[in-house]
Amino acid sequence: MILEVKKINTCYGPSHVLFDVDLYLEEGEVIALMGRNGSGKTTTILSIMGITPPRSGSIRYLGEEIRDKEPFIIARKGIGFVPEDRRVFPNLTVLENLQLAKKNSPKGVTWTVEKIFELFPVLDSSSNRKGQTLSGGEQQMLSIARALVGNPQIMLLDEPTEGLAPLIVKMLEALLLQIKGKGMSMLLTEQQHLRFAMALSDRVYIIDKGEIKYHGQSKEFQRNEELKKRYLAV
Repeated sequence: MILEVKKINTCYGPSHVLFDVDLYLEEGEVIALMGRNGSGKTTTILSIMGITPPRSGSIRYLGEEIRDKEPFIIARKGIGFVPEDRRVFPNLTVLENLQLAKKNSPKGVTWTVEKIFELFPVLDSSSNRKGQTLSGGEQQMLSIARALVGNPQIMLLDEPTEGLAPLIVKMLEALLLQIKGKGMSMLLTEQQHLRFAMALSDRVYIIDKGEIKYHGQSKEFQRNEELKKRYLAV
């Protein structure tokens, strides 16, 4: 088990947002954390990254407790984060964004800028363009590429399809399937694009009002129309 989250409770000031959230991620696996807006998906990822630390519970990465670690330490240990708002550096070029994020992982270098450009040819052809000139889809690809070039062992992707056109969502799905095929463990949150999440994930967690309401295999969840209507309104 590469990541284990046990009974975390996270608050924003006096507001209790996550209630005893449990989930786990095996090496080489992709899990989807799904739910409506405001259900606690993003807070779960921010809790794991130490950006919004839980007030109680446990987060273990490769057997080590990381709940009270600073976000930069968690990132250095091998957890990559792709935020919903992408956060590319607008005044730096694509190449400069990638060079700034380069680092070795505990397992050594797997992803170089050259390999990134092979996987993302659109970034290769745009390597001298500034981040602010990229389209939403190109910025999302750069955000994922920037996480990869940090050579993480886990990637956390928060709503990776948010605001993207259907054609770009399909391209992103194909890219992430290639990354999964190289053994990358991923946790992604999703609300709207059920087919995208099912194509990528091995298991599904449903979160609602800060509580995990369902956990099961993606194929089983895909057949459960009642659950989809109840928690995703699809």
